[in-house]
Amino acid sequence: MSILEFKSISKIFGGGKPSAEEKKALYNEALLMTLARATSADTDIQSVEIEAARKIIKEQTGEDISAANIRVAAKSSIFESQPLEKYLAGVASKLDTDDRVRIVDSLTKVLKSDVRVTQFEADFFDMVAKAMNVTPSQTAGLLLHD
Repeated sequence: MSILEFKSISKIFGGGKPSAEEKKALYNEALLMTLARATSADTDIQSVEIEAARKIIKEQTGEDISAANIRVAAKSSIFESQPLEKYLAGVASKLDTDDRVRIVDSLTKVLKSDVRVTQFEADFFDMVAKAMNVTPSQTAGLLLHD
């Protein structure tokens, strides 16, 4: 099953606690969904942003997603039924803190990849961090360990 289908994310709204395998699939799909949407956050899609997203997705999931599929995922019909923020909030409740922070950290790398960050991109970042329930201290790398 390809992470491009977003099947795990669609399933989480049915409730229940995901298995370890389902959590991994959720993480992979949330990462793709977030980074793909980030490439078009300011409507000025830069190839360097797409390549940064591809590289991060490959490193973290093992999936080699083409630039064309990143563009398709950014405009996925899944967002016609609910906004990205709603999906991410649902996913956040199922993922560990470390996974949520990794998604937000990966988002930072994509947004900074073209050197300039627009207000639209900053707003997108804030929305994702809030939806993923990631605090400012966590985004700064100040992870507390028990």
